[in-house]
Amino acid sequence: MTPVFGHGHLRLYLLSLLDESPKHGYELIQALGDRFGGTYVPSAGTIYPRLSKLEEEGLVSKSADGRKTVYSITDVGRAELHDRESELGGIEDEVTDSVRRLANEVRSSVNDAMRSLRADLAAAARDAQAESREAGRRIRGDIGDARVQSRTNLQDAEILIADFRHQLRSELREWMSHGDLAAETISVLRGELERVRKAVTESLRQSDR
Repeated sequence: MTPVFGHGHLRLYLLSLLDESPKHGYELIQALGDRFGGTYVPSAGTIYPRLSKLEEEGLVSKSADGRKTVYSITDVGRAELHDRESELGGIEDEVTDSVRRLANEVRSSVNDAMRSLRADLAAAARDAQAESREAGRRIRGDIGDARVQSRTNLQDAEILIADFRHQLRSELREWMSHGDLAAETISVLRGELERVRKAVTESLRQSDR
């Protein structure tokens, strides 16, 4: 992912947020996440070192509020913010462009994930139908053998379902490690799983005729 802020711009943006009101670190992270519509949420490892640097330079001060540390802009910080006020407009435009870019990246990633999910679900449905047809052919044999084979088919079906569940959970957890899980994804998952369930049910009914 390309950088969200240009060099030194996050530092100035943090000063502008603190100029609105004192905040603790988590509130600053939330404020940035809100400005980016959730497409970018900085880590604590990104924010706190910059706050420490700002404090060293005398631009912010910190105080204890229970177990929380609250950061406030100092007069020196306000002076720098005033001197660089013309840059803030450019940074706001930069943030707007970054939001659009990040939204496009998320949209593209979700679309790719949906195509992959549809392909996996379609393959699972075809496998289930093939297993069902094979089971139907075997039923014409000895009833005892058919029952044994039916139990084997059930085990195969359970293995397929477990394997699909494991692979999909891994993909979802991998995605969550570097992005948010959209409600659209859950909606597609629900719809596609229902479609597969209906296809498998219909295949079972046909094999029973």
